[in-house]
Amino acid sequence: MSELPRYSLKEVAKHDGKNEGSLWIVIDDMVYDTTDYKHKHPGGKELLEEYAGQNATRGFEEIGHSLDARRMLKTLLVGELVEEDKISNRRKENNVSTKMKTQRNGRGFLSVLCFKCVT
Repeated sequence: MSELPRYSLKEVAKHDGKNEGSLWIVIDDMVYDTTDYKHKHPGGKELLEEYAGQNATRGFEEIGHSLDARRMLKTLLVGELVEEDKISNRRKENNVSTKMKTQRNGRGFLSVLCFKCVT
């Protein structure tokens, strides 16, 4: 198997689907060209356009795609992120996860729902 081309997030951002251009997204550090698929997407092309030229990992995982969808995604693969952007993405994801855990463990939202749930 030949090595995949590597793209930076800046390069991916150029493929934002605007002006009838190509629409690329990033999922788990892999770059996918969804240009031809966007009109077939079961959730509508708007969902793909929302993440055009960006990291769509969180949105993809939150929806809970089927195994068939994951297999189909492989057919759209055009490359992977450069190592520097992979590291940057992981840091961002870790920061978001930490903030979410802090909010869950804090007195914020839960204290409104149930005063017994928070310390």
